[in-house]
Amino acid sequence: MAQFLPITLEEVKRLGWAEVDIILVSGDAYVDHPSFGTAVLGRTLEAEGYRVAIIPQPNWRDDLRDFCKFGKPRLFFGVTSGCMDSMVNHYTAARRLRHDDAYTPGGVAGFRPDYATYVYTRILKQIYPDVPVVIGGIEASMRRLAHYDYWSDTLKPSILYDVPADLLAYGMGERTIVVIANTLNEGGGVAALRGMKQTAYLADEIPGNEDSDMIVLHSYEECRKSKRKQIENFHRLEVESNKVEAATIVQPHGDHFVVISPPDIPLSGEELDKSFDLPYTRLPHPKYIKRGKIPAYEMIKFSINSHRGCFGGCAFCTISAHQGKQVVSRSEESIMAEVDKVVNMPSFNGTLSDLGGPSANMYKMSGRNKELCKKCARYSCIQPSHCPNLDSDHTHIVSLYRKVMSRPGVKHLFIGSGIRYDLFTKNNGGFEYFREMVLHHVSGRLKVAPEHTSPAVLKVMRKPSFDTFVQIKQRFDDICRHAGLKYQLIPYFISSHPGCRLGDMAELAVQMRKMGYRLEQVQDFTPTPMTLATEMYYTGINPETMQPIYVATRQDDKRAQNLLFFYYKKELHPNIKRILLNSHNGRYLPLLGIR
Repeated sequence: MAQFLPITLEEVKRLGWAEVDIILVSGDAYVDHPSFGTAVLGRTLEAEGYRVAIIPQPNWRDDLRDFCKFGKPRLFFGVTSGCMDSMVNHYTAARRLRHDDAYTPGGVAGFRPDYATYVYTRILKQIYPDVPVVIGGIEASMRRLAHYDYWSDTLKPSILYDVPADLLAYGMGERTIVVIANTLNEGGGVAALRGMKQTAYLADEIPGNEDSDMIVLHSYEECRKSKRKQIENFHRLEVESNKVEAATIVQPHGDHFVVISPPDIPLSGEELDKSFDLPYTRLPHPKYIKRGKIPAYEMIKFSINSHRGCFGGCAFCTISAHQGKQVVSRSEESIMAEVDKVVNMPSFNGTLSDLGGPSANMYKMSGRNKELCKKCARYSCIQPSHCPNLDSDHTHIVSLYRKVMSRPGVKHLFIGSGIRYDLFTKNNGGFEYFREMVLHHVSGRLKVAPEHTSPAVLKVMRKPSFDTFVQIKQRFDDICRHAGLKYQLIPYFISSHPGCRLGDMAELAVQMRKMGYRLEQVQDFTPTPMTLATEMYYTGINPETMQPIYVATRQDDKRAQNLLFFYYKKELHPNIKRILLNSHNGRYLPLLGIR
């Protein structure tokens, strides 16, 4: 049987280790699969010769024995809340506590604290004050500067100002974690880590000379007093984040300074292959067998990731901020090797549930002239227009799909990742790709994300015109009609996004009624740290124009917008009627069939 990274003292003893080099602490259960960050970093460090143990979902409410079970690591602790920000994991858009957790055996909630990275780090420093603690993952990455926290409804300082971490590694961390381990292993102290690419730390003074390669933002204290200064900070940060070659960012916090070094260059395709080729068991740790299945794992256990990064630039998304705007793709050889591993899993039934990334059809897409990309600060390569330097050829992904389908043991390949239909042009093979996907890789329902129907709201969201969705739906229906298929195209929408008024939602509902939709895939906007939409939600300012923007911040306003998704439910008609009449939108009632 393949060997897991140890999560118990008994496993460490069986390995014959006298001590552990690095201990990773995570808010998620341990699933040894390349879709789970703790497994990726653990396997990466293991491949470099380090002895790595994991403390998954430690109990923070008892005598803290979970944090002590391996003793003191020789090099450092690595801390993450898991694959999600712990507050997004715990609470709905209405700030109601969730009763399940997809990253816990049995889907049971309550196995991680609120603000998990904060809690774990403070505990570790209390027990082992002299051991370096490196924080990372979504929660730490997206909270590395002063940020709006929806759940406390406050502007919080950088996580580095709130917790005693020695270093923050932001973004995807395979390369960074190895440099950290090697530096400490070679005798360098914590001070030697400061300034390395793709990290952040808290300093007593601004490092070096304040020159053109360093941007000093408004202080946290200034931003607490002025929302305009907060949105100015975000705009400067976003512009730098979109660059391949960026500047160092510094933000004063009281008598200290949060220093964020520039991101490292993206991994090469070969480096990404190496990460996915590590000896994952692709299974949850056997310790969890009696506790039930882990829902997040069940969703992806027969799926394969083809690439990393996204150049879509959606206002409400953190993917480009975390994975990077530059798409890095795996080789066909690496992907096919993983297909063979999945096919040989005893429970595999012949169906691959997904082959994709943040957007399924960005595989192998990049700038033709890489030097131009280095100078570019655009938030998106496709919005508001397609970059002429973008190579958006879809033939690579079509070829990959066909190779996977030809593999013995593969009966079906369905694409579960979202697709960017605004990538399709006359000359890039996008429409041919769409036809191939609809005919051969849809299980009956294809989900896409127009997000809204209002031109004004879509502009703020950085999404294409709704007409683009209407056109792709027509193409989808034509393909299905000619092939005799009764498939459905399922649109995904968001209510209460900054810029969206109740009348915009009423227009959306009218449009859906005309098209015959009874919406299922809907969501009320949830502000999450370090997105454009969240900063607009908090400040009420659009940073692209520096003008005020309407935001539905009251919970009753958010509920009212969300209610309009369900115009077709007769039991909701009295409430919808009251809402529309009170907001002077009564003209929409007959258009929605409400008397």
